[in-house]
Amino acid sequence: MIDLVKRILGLDEKQGESETHGEHDITVAACALLLEMAHIDGEFSEDEERVIVSILTHDYGLEQDVAKAVLEDAREEVKQSIDLWRFARLINRHYTEAEKVRVIEMIWRVIYADGKLEKHEDHLVHSLGRLLRLDHSQLIEAKLKVKDALI
Repeated sequence: MIDLVKRILGLDEKQGESETHGEHDITVAACALLLEMAHIDGEFSEDEERVIVSILTHDYGLEQDVAKAVLEDAREEVKQSIDLWRFARLINRHYTEAEKVRVIEMIWRVIYADGKLEKHEDHLVHSLGRLLRLDHSQLIEAKLKVKDALI
């Protein structure tokens, strides 16, 4: 009876999560973090968009049209959101630590889409690392991995 009341009132998080957060929602959450990083400098370049679409097609295995739809869904979610915590929370609930490190690697790829690291990008990636419950060494390892791949 108490479980039924919790579900009706929306207090049963596990029930709600399993019903409302499918793979698409989790991918949109990850894409929202990528978009936020791409926009942190006040501009969203074609290179950054290409990197994000490439991540969605190669890393997430989406078709090009589906990747663009996820990108649009993520844009809408970011517009409606007041912070990044809800995206990080969804990722924390559904991703392993290794998958979260991959998200940080993707974020570094977006950062380096223009070939340089700006101080506000560095600050945001460290904030996202904390939100994803990753330590500083994991952020640096991910950064070096991405930088090495670019050389």
